[in-house]
Amino acid sequence: MNSPFFRAFIAVELALEVRQELGRIRDVVALALPPRAVRLVQPDNMHLTLRFLGDTAVTQLPSLTQQLDELASQHASFSLQLEGLGCFPNPKRPRVIWVGVTGEHAALLAVKQELDKRLAPLGWPPEDKPFSAHLTIGRVGDGRLPATMNWNLPISPLPFTIQEIHLIESRLTPKGPIYTRRHTAVLRLPG
Repeated sequence: MNSPFFRAFIAVELALEVRQELGRIRDVVALALPPRAVRLVQPDNMHLTLRFLGDTAVTQLPSLTQQLDELASQHASFSLQLEGLGCFPNPKRPRVIWVGVTGEHAALLAVKQELDKRLAPLGWPPEDKPFSAHLTIGRVGDGRLPATMNWNLPISPLPFTIQEIHLIESRLTPKGPIYTRRHTAVLRLPG
């Protein structure tokens, strides 16, 4: 029997060369850490999360897809690029290791703000923390990393274009999450 809920998030997927660069960075970071200190994200699962929805009623799927399509029709595609290694909440006690993004950040923020506005009437109030665009490469198990961790790794500033926004289902398994696109909304062409 199918569940009336699915675990979901809204995200931007990344081009192959961007995922490959993130995988390279992830591997360099892993070599500098004790074994199993960090749960590493597989490059194929790396994405730019705009909003985590959590358990979502299947009955909300039509409303969600309509809102995403309307949002996409109001925004043109834009470009970002990779920039810098960082962590949350801080380097002394990191929980999430990420690569940042730069570029047309105002366009990304405009999409995120409108997304939050459109989700509120559907039952997802705006998040209480500011949006910080990042690409997670690993999660630290106990929040401790060697003091010698190099946060200044060279990162190729690969540009990538955001043309689509996806509603993604996430099924958690013992081998890691399995992601399935439930809907794709295509942004307008610039100009």
